[in-house]
Amino acid sequence: MSGRVECARAECRAAATHHIVWRNPRIHSADRRKIWPACDEHVEFLSSYLRTRDFPVEVIEGLPE
Repeated sequence: MSGRVECARAECRAAATHHIVWRNPRIHSADRRKIWPACDEHVEFLSSYLRTRDFPVEVIEGLPE
């Protein structure tokens, strides 16, 4: 196992360089957060997708160890 994390965008196999942390407040409590890995090319697309649904979103550059 390489430990390489791939972007969450459909059909993208690029290495992730960001974590998009989000939650759906209609179904998740404030302490429940989901994480999507994203590459440089798709980080804006994925975070915008979530924001248009009024989900709280935080983009973290780099991947936590």
